[in-house]
Amino acid sequence: MNPKFLLLALICCQSIFSQEAKNDSITTKKITYKELIIPSVLIGYGIIGIESDAIKNLNAEIKEEVTENIDHKITIDDFTQYLPAAAVYGLNAMGIEGKNNFKDRTLILSTSYLLVAATTLPLKNITHVQRPDGSSFNSFPSGHTATAFAGAEFLWQEYKDVSIWYGISGYIVATGTGFFRMYNDRHWLTDVAAGAGIGILCTKTAYWLYPKMQKLLFKKETKAAVMIAPFYNGKQTGIGLVGRF
Repeated sequence: MNPKFLLLALICCQSIFSQEAKNDSITTKKITYKELIIPSVLIGYGIIGIESDAIKNLNAEIKEEVTENIDHKITIDDFTQYLPAAAVYGLNAMGIEGKNNFKDRTLILSTSYLLVAATTLPLKNITHVQRPDGSSFNSFPSGHTATAFAGAEFLWQEYKDVSIWYGISGYIVATGTGFFRMYNDRHWLTDVAAGAGIGILCTKTAYWLYPKMQKLLFKKETKAAVMIAPFYNGKQTGIGLVGRF
């Protein structure tokens, strides 16, 4: 076989497999210590507030101020907890693309929600904090708030490179959800603070875990590739076929 053809075939093969490596590479999201400051402070404040008399008194004062003139409850927080996450799919439906495709972002969000449930439900049983309205002893932390802030961080991660205002709006909605949990006399401030921290941390963890989960759970797709390589050496003309299956 002509040496020039072999060289050309080698170049073609290298090009094909280099492209494959590029397509199959998975970017791992690193969590920096700075990203952990806010959720850690929120969670820490909530945990300290379980036993701190000073924070308990502050909780009572805030409850009194917030619920002083309430005539009836507004259950909007049952819906707003999902709005930030739903906004990601709404923006994609309008043609405004985020960071990840439908499959990836859905698996990331599902992981985040699973982490939220796996964190908040056991904590409710362990801490056994009574709700402000006295209805039950599963007040800490606020699951609605955790869900809302998990969605807000999800919206932030997907769209911060498009416009920071998308992420900010998500956090505004999440904060409103936490406020209405207190307004409806369902949670203390410490419950809401801890829920917010847990929600943010769970989504950050989901983005960090996803590349590892993808490598573990999903087999790499094998893509067939064929390249036709014509050659001419001054005497002979021909076509070479380079393929990967």
